[in-house]
Amino acid sequence: MRIGLLGTGPWARLAHAPALSEHAELEFTGVWGRRPEAAEELAGQHGTRAYADVDALLADVDAVAVALPPDVQAELAVRAARAGCHLLLDKPLAPTVAEGRAVVEAADRAGVASVVFFTTRFQPEPAAWIAEQEKAGGWFTGRAEWLGAVFTVDGNPFAASPWRQDKGALWDVGPHALSVLLPVLGDARRVVAAVPGPGDTVHLVLEHDGGASSTATLSLTVPPAAAGTTVELRGTTGVTRLPEATQGEVAALTRAADALLAAADTGRPHPCDAAFALRVTEILASAEDLLAAGR
Repeated sequence: MRIGLLGTGPWARLAHAPALSEHAELEFTGVWGRRPEAAEELAGQHGTRAYADVDALLADVDAVAVALPPDVQAELAVRAARAGCHLLLDKPLAPTVAEGRAVVEAADRAGVASVVFFTTRFQPEPAAWIAEQEKAGGWFTGRAEWLGAVFTVDGNPFAASPWRQDKGALWDVGPHALSVLLPVLGDARRVVAAVPGPGDTVHLVLEHDGGASSTATLSLTVPPAAAGTTVELRGTTGVTRLPEATQGEVAALTRAADALLAAADTGRPHPCDAAFALRVTEILASAEDLLAAGR
């Protein structure tokens, strides 16, 4: 599969470009970015070509990987789908439900496969744990704490991201928490409450289709010593916690590319496709509305 990369920022450099260039079943065809000089540099580092025109890249590939802000991703994903390209996207899918729905509709109309990179879902130990708990069932409640120090550590490359500054932890790490809770506890039929905490911290209470409830605490502004991730489930089989991953983002993104190849080959949607990412976007938007209303 010929694949192009859209984006040249820190995430493209740290994860996407290494994963695409090292993948045995992908031909890393080229890079396009909003800064042509950055595209030239990144392409040179990985032995591929920089494209000045995004449509020229879309015409030369079978798929695209996108490492761009959500609003830019949504627009270009629609454009790529219409050009017949399979989609390897990042979370969040889009900054609004309408833009996310446009991506799903474009992919459906074009008949292209989509995979959205919810990192935890593509790490072996967490992914196996999620599948095991989904099969076990009988969960009464869940608790997720996704606490980062992006805005409290000097020199963090993601702290300068305008969309993160605007959307905060709800939209940055919220998708990660939901990607674990939803397959195990069922869809969130209602966001019961969304309450702000220090900095960009948000506390959510969710009611799930299966009758379980969950809470999620999300932040990018915790003190560095307090950062970390915890997901705990309690139910008929007792208490269990999400295991730590032993592999990093490049290995996880490689598995996401594997998933895209499989979905494109078989025509069977992946559980983390654009439709699932749209559902995550809808839940985030509901929480955002509650925060704005002070509820």
